Amino acid sequence: MENLTLSTLAQRIARLHDQTARAAAQQANYWLTIRNWCIGCYIAEYELEGADRAAYGKRLMPELASRVKQVKGLSEPRLYRCLWFYQAYPQILSTVSTKLQTIGIEGLTLLMPDAATSASGAADLPGIAPEMLLSRLSFSHFLELLQADTPLKRAFYEVQSVKNNWSVRELKRARETLLFERTGLSTDKQAVLAAHAGAAPLVLADLIKNPYVLEFLGLPEHPNYSEADLESAIIAHLQTFLVELGRGFCFEARQKRVTFDNEHYFIDLVFYHRILKCHVLVDLKVGKFKPADAGQMNFYLNYYAENERTEGDNPPVGLILCAEQNNSVVRYATGGLSQQLFVSKYQALLPTAEELQGIIRDEQQRLEEQLVPYRRTENA
Repeated sequence: MENLTLSTLAQRIARLHDQTARAAAQQANYWLTIRNWCIGCYIAEYELEGADRAAYGKRLMPELASRVKQVKGLSEPRLYRCLWFYQAYPQILSTVSTKLQTIGIEGLTLLMPDAATSASGAADLPGIAPEMLLSRLSFSHFLELLQADTPLKRAFYEVQSVKNNWSVRELKRARETLLFERTGLSTDKQAVLAAHAGAAPLVLADLIKNPYVLEFLGLPEHPNYSEADLESAIIAHLQTFLVELGRGFCFEARQKRVTFDNEHYFIDLVFYHRILKCHVLVDLKVGKFKPADAGQMNFYLNYYAENERTEGDNPPVGLILCAEQNNSVVRYATGGLSQQLFVSKYQALLPTAEELQGIIRDEQQRLEEQLVPYRRTENA
């Protein structure tokens, strides 16, 4: 019998935790993928058989999104992706049906009985078994694979993703560097694949912090997943400061996620200003201000103007705060506002640059003071 030390016991418990947490995260990914495939299947069935489908026509997705808004994340673009996912992977019908029966959902096998002979052509290609696809790839992987423009190219990236245990990041890198095309043109195909094989292993954090999984499980997207201590402290202070300022700020969101084509962007703070009648977006950059920061804020402003602005709202306003030791810069982005009256109100009701700079300096000083005891210990 093994003579266990306390250190060995602790290592066993930590290893058990990592393994079971990974299994739980993979199961969440597995069922999220099945759910989204089924949603696509239901939509496809409705488009063929729905008695009132003609009444909706092109308005189907917006109408459906409004009717299922209680399900977090099922926006119009996501519903389209579910449909495309189903159309691209009809071959997993049997596997999905079997898995659904284990949780008491019947009848999916009756939907679209000709799915296996879909025009996508995927069923004619040798590739990964459906069960392995579902168990080894997350829905984020599938969204990336859907961007391949031919079934052959998609099958290539499926095989490489499973074989090399690629993260979504590695799959994206392979696509963006045209690995499929480079491999096809090369006389030494194995050398090309081997050169790309230095992928970082998939870690637990990649599974657990997946926004789609958090959404699926109804869990909040914790703002500290990707923020440094300084950034988190400043944002927390800003949130409190602006609400307590008493100038009409109504807190709406922190780390607001905006997703396009499987790329996730996060706006640090979002407020609605009840006097200006507009959204105020706040983005913090810990380093120096860069031209790309203004471009990113302009992207956020355009997104809000098109997707979040309602009748009677003024254009959204952006604040870019660049925090750097000994150099704090505040930049305002007004989204090309042209109404002088509104601009005047905007200048009067938003906090001054000095006030915002003060927040950054206060948090920098506070965190610097917290580090003093540790530095003394290191130098002792």
